[in-house]
Amino acid sequence: MTSSVPSINASDRERLRSAHPEVFHRSVMKRYGLVIGSGIVFAYLVICFFAFNVGPAFQNGQWDRASSYIQDWYSWRAQPRLRFQDDGTVRAQWSSRGQYAAGADIFWLQPTQGGGYTVTYGSDNDRLEVSSSRVDVYVNGTAYPVTITEDAATAPAGAPAAIIQDGAKVIVDYGFEGQAEIRTSQVYIQRRFLGWANFLFDTKSDFWGKSWGELVSLATVGERLDPARSNVSHMVADFLGNNVWQHADILSKLMQTLVMAFVGTLLGTLFAFPLAFIAARNITRSRVANWGMKRLFDFLRSVDMLIWALFFTRSFGPGPIPGIAAIFFTDAGALGKVYAEAVENVDDKQREGVKSVGASPIIVNRFGVVPQVLPVFISQSLYFWESNTRSATVIGAVGAGGIGLKLLEAMGTNADWDKVAYMVLLILFVVFLFDNVSNAIRSRLIGGPTH
Repeated sequence: MTSSVPSINASDRERLRSAHPEVFHRSVMKRYGLVIGSGIVFAYLVICFFAFNVGPAFQNGQWDRASSYIQDWYSWRAQPRLRFQDDGTVRAQWSSRGQYAAGADIFWLQPTQGGGYTVTYGSDNDRLEVSSSRVDVYVNGTAYPVTITEDAATAPAGAPAAIIQDGAKVIVDYGFEGQAEIRTSQVYIQRRFLGWANFLFDTKSDFWGKSWGELVSLATVGERLDPARSNVSHMVADFLGNNVWQHADILSKLMQTLVMAFVGTLLGTLFAFPLAFIAARNITRSRVANWGMKRLFDFLRSVDMLIWALFFTRSFGPGPIPGIAAIFFTDAGALGKVYAEAVENVDDKQREGVKSVGASPIIVNRFGVVPQVLPVFISQSLYFWESNTRSATVIGAVGAGGIGLKLLEAMGTNADWDKVAYMVLLILFVVFLFDNVSNAIRSRLIGGPTH
C-alpha cells in the first residue's frame, strides 16, 4: 500500500509566504541560535580552562593529601611518637587528643623485652619492630631492616614500593591501615581505624572503653557508679562534658546559629512589612516615597550578608549580635521588595469594597489588602528563615558566632576533620528538619504538596 503526500501549487505557496512570512523567512538567530549559543558557551569554557590554569591545578593537586583528609572524616588516627632514649630504650609519647587512657593495654602497640615496641598494622604480616638503632619493617610477612644512625634512617636495597626513602627519613605506607615515618630520633606512627575515637566518652569518664552491652546494662539495671545520681544522668553529663568532642559547646553554638537565623529573619519581616505598603504604588500615591523606599530595599539587599557580617563584627566585636544584624539588614531589603510586589498585585475589588463603607485607609489596608498578601508574606518569611539557617553558618565563620566559628576553628587545626564531619552532619540534619517544617507550614498557607 502506498501513500501520497499532497503538494501545493506555486500560487498557494506564494499566498502562504505572504500570509506567514515569519515562517518562511526566519532570522539567522532563529535558524542557528542553538548552534551559535552552544559554540559561544564552549569557547567561554575553553577560555576559562586556560585563563584559570585548570589543567596545571589538577596536575599539581596534592591528591594523596586530599584522600587523607577525606579518610579523616569517617575514621580516626592514633598518632604516637616512639622517641629514642639515650639509654637505648624507646618511649611512646601521645598527642594531646588522648585517644587512650594512661596505662591502657593497646593491642596494636605492644612493648618488647628489649625496651622497644611492636606496632601491628592489620595483621602480624604487616608490622614494625622498633628499637633505638633499627626498625624491622614487615611487609606481607617479609622483613626489611631500616638502619638508624645520627645522620639518617636508611631503607634496605630492594625494598618494596611501600617503603620509601625520603631524604634522611624512611616512610612506610600500609594504605588505609596507616603509615610510619622513621627518623633519626623517633618513629612517627599513624594508625587508622574506622569510626570516631571516644565520641561518646573521653578517657576520664567512668564509661570509657565499655561496650554497648555494658552501657545498656548500666543504664537500665546496673548499680550506680555515683551514688548521688543515676547512671543515665551520669552518662549524659559525661557525654556533654567530653573534653575531646566538646558536645555541649558544639550544641550550644548550633542553638546560637538557629537563634541568629530566627531573630534576624523575624526582625527583617517586621521591618519590611509596613514599609512594603509605602513602596507599593497602588497603596501610596507618592512617587517620591515609592522610589525612595524601593531604593532603600535595593541598597539593603545589594550588600551581601557576608559583607554586613564583617562590618558589624568590626563594629560590635564577635558574637551573635553582628550575625543577627547582618541577617536583618539583608532580609529587610529582600523581603521588602517581595512584599511590595505582592501588594502591588492584589485584587483592587476587595479594597474598593471595604472603602465603599467609608473605612479609613488603615482599615482598608487591614481588611482589603492584608488578607490577600498575608499567606505570601508568611510563606516568603519561612523560606528566608530556612535559607538563613544555612547562611548563619557561613557568616559565623567570619566572627559572627554560632557553629560556623566552631567549624572554622576545627578546620584550622588541620587535624580535627572528624569533628568537622560531625558538625557538618549536625548542620545537614537541622537544615533538613527546618526544610520539612517550612514546607509543611507553607503548604497549609498557600496549598500544594508538602514535598
